[in-house]
Amino acid sequence: MDAPTSTGTTQRVRASELVGRNWLNTGGKQLDLEQLRGKIVLLDFWTFCCINCLHVLDELRPLEEQYKDVLVTVGVHSPKFEHEADPVALAAAVERYEIHHPVLDDPELVTWQAYAARAWPTLVVVDPEGYIVAHLSGEGHAAGLASLIPELIAEHEAKGTLHRGDGPYVAPEPTAGDLRFPGKVLPLAGGTFLVSDTGHHRLVELAPDLLTVVRTIGTGTKGHVDGSAAEAAFNEPQGLALLPAEAAAAAGYDVIVADSVNHRLRGIRLSDGAVSTVAGSGVQRLLEAGPARVDASGIGLAGTNGVLGTEPLDVALSSPWDVVYSEKLGQVVIAMAGVHQIFGFNPATGAVSILAGNGLEGLLDGPAEGAWFAQSSGLAQGPDGSIWVADSETSALRVLRLGDDGVTVETAIGAGLFDFGFRDGAAGQARLQHPLGVAVLPDGSVAIADTYNGAVRRYDPATGTVSTLARGLAEPSDVLLDSTGEVPLLIVVEANRHQLVRVAIPKDAQQVDEGAAQTQRPKTPVAAGELALQIRFSAPTGQKLDDRWGDPTQLKISSTPPELLVDGGGTSVGLTRTLVLSADVPEGILHITARAAACDGPETEDGEIPDHAACHLYQQDWGIPVLMSADGATELSLDLRGMD
Repeated sequence: MDAPTSTGTTQRVRASELVGRNWLNTGGKQLDLEQLRGKIVLLDFWTFCCINCLHVLDELRPLEEQYKDVLVTVGVHSPKFEHEADPVALAAAVERYEIHHPVLDDPELVTWQAYAARAWPTLVVVDPEGYIVAHLSGEGHAAGLASLIPELIAEHEAKGTLHRGDGPYVAPEPTAGDLRFPGKVLPLAGGTFLVSDTGHHRLVELAPDLLTVVRTIGTGTKGHVDGSAAEAAFNEPQGLALLPAEAAAAAGYDVIVADSVNHRLRGIRLSDGAVSTVAGSGVQRLLEAGPARVDASGIGLAGTNGVLGTEPLDVALSSPWDVVYSEKLGQVVIAMAGVHQIFGFNPATGAVSILAGNGLEGLLDGPAEGAWFAQSSGLAQGPDGSIWVADSETSALRVLRLGDDGVTVETAIGAGLFDFGFRDGAAGQARLQHPLGVAVLPDGSVAIADTYNGAVRRYDPATGTVSTLARGLAEPSDVLLDSTGEVPLLIVVEANRHQLVRVAIPKDAQQVDEGAAQTQRPKTPVAAGELALQIRFSAPTGQKLDDRWGDPTQLKISSTPPELLVDGGGTSVGLTRTLVLSADVPEGILHITARAAACDGPETEDGEIPDHAACHLYQQDWGIPVLMSADGATELSLDLRGMD
């Protein structure tokens, strides 16, 4: 089935059947589109590694609640990584992210291909008669759906084709105990450990036995509330960092928390557990750079690297995932997973800055301002002040070198967005699979929570080799050196077993080679030479393209390998571009980022957008695997927001 052609077409496309291995959240029942006839069906193509997909889950929750008698969301889980095809891992992810709608397990990407999905996330709207009415890529479509759904309700109530009533969702049985999908761990004075109890939306202090709960901070109900330990609320807290005593005394709090879904940093005063918000406006940041131009929602639309502002509560963040205090920089380093960058926060001045990354998703080393990251999720400080980074979507171990002449980025392990595996040996050939945590060991080597391989790995910079320290773990999300005993041990956060465990550090690590792999997405056959690229976008009803400062659309294009793209790369306005592909490169990946800004109406008498209008940014990153073929396509069309 082809995607809808262009906005305004009168062609009606029948939705393809939903085919997969199994269904979750249905009480064991199998569903098909015929059973959903009469409902507005929203297909959400996602994969649980993808931060953008997690953003969309939260964007959709209010709509699901408001229209629960007419709207049925169906998550179509089409995995990127091998581990994500494991049905047990998928069931855990559905529980972890509190998904309250049916989920189709699509491990072979059958339904993904039937609906011509090309990126995670993709949304497809099917009307009550079973026809596709919208095909949307990326984040930020909640406002458009909020206008489309009432239109569909009115149309199909008038036709008698809308059926109100309960949907097919059946809640699964919970599996967690004192902890629920814990994220990160921080050692405290006295031998206790502070844990981000992510699934319970709180923090838990554990005794040295890693079992006994000393105290909790937060109500356990998701939200954003400052105050006492008994009053405060978080939303999926992750990373934790302890400030030095002098910095903590000046700031008035001891621990920084990456409150991921709230898009904020929180401060914890350990003496009484009081919680405060120290950075982040709560508005999700969608762009990589500081705001030179700001829309009505406060989201920057353009700018340059550097300091974003000294009023930290006014700066938009995006899914901060881990934090570490850098003694060399004198500030907190933040893995800003949602925009593929590394941020900094100075507790003394309140300054929020971009330390590394230009916001493009991928793996590219060099000077910090031009480097590419991909959902960085774990941080650790090395003995020389370098910052080690678990770069999850590239299955890579990266490092920030803090020199007198600036910050540079290097890759120790990893090859690219679609390359992963489980292989020890020389670092250049070694492979990880979606790592989330790192820790520096006494000898200067680096332990890695190799999450989707269920392992702890070790990288030795002295020899440039990778070995395996432990296997058989259930999605380890963090790793910590524990030097409190006679023999150093590792503490591992086993997210999917809802526990923390200690692991020995053997002198002779196992050697593993289960091979390297690439994400098995269909490759698009294309012809060498000119390739006409078009990104289809139509502003939702009641919105208009924000052209007050010129063309509000933008394309960024590059390729892996770089030699694939002879011409047409770089950044420029507009949503069409002619690319020139090399005949000497048999296959590769086109990296495409599209953006468009639109604002709410009504328009003024002169047709201009009023100054007070709420504005919205639509964006999507695509990694399109292509294969050179003599009879391949010479045109490529993608939907940022395509409507029938």
